[in-house]
Amino acid sequence: MKENIGHLRTSYDKAVLDKNLVKDNPMQLFRKWFYEAQEDSAIAEANAMTLSTLGSDDFPRSRVVLLKEYNEEGFIFYTNYSSDKGQSILKHPKVGLSFFWPSLERQVIIKGNAEKVASSTSDNYFQSRPKGSQIGAIVSPQSSVIADRSVLEKELKRLEAVYENTEINRPDNWGGFLVRPHEIEFWQGRPNRLHDRIRCRLVAMDWIIDRLAP
Repeated sequence: MKENIGHLRTSYDKAVLDKNLVKDNPMQLFRKWFYEAQEDSAIAEANAMTLSTLGSDDFPRSRVVLLKEYNEEGFIFYTNYSSDKGQSILKHPKVGLSFFWPSLERQVIIKGNAEKVASSTSDNYFQSRPKGSQIGAIVSPQSSVIADRSVLEKELKRLEAVYENTEINRPDNWGGFLVRPHEIEFWQGRPNRLHDRIRCRLVAMDWIIDRLAP
């Protein structure tokens, strides 16, 4: 079956990205863009980002995860350390992150090294989660083969009863990763596919800012 979708295209003309906007620290521009994405009613989850890792089979794999914190050190998300992505990161800590905000015609593409956050940081975030999400982190043997969904639902009901009046401690195999960026690219859609691309590379302690051809 052949499906021709070559006619699908969009013209980008909402904004301009000037190299001077980045200044000395790309995290300042990221903070501005992220705030604008949060304020845009057309964007349901501004913190949804694509995480790309190299698997044990040497194939790259990408999936959407949720950014939960960012600061001058980098970008933090949480997952099951025993899952496919958790094990991939622990073996190959060089990862990619990307944000795409279609209504703003913007992308942010990040290369960085991932490392576990401090246990206390994971503990604090875990305790801030709704109790159902806490139990879900315990119920799911993430990435493992299961017989059917009923396995999860039965275990969920069992643990809901166990923890009904009890505080839940974070499982040892669940926690955060901090991605320390060494390259951040900002992409702003422009007419005629002549998009603005500003690349920021961390060299020693300084950010080197370049404009790339689209």
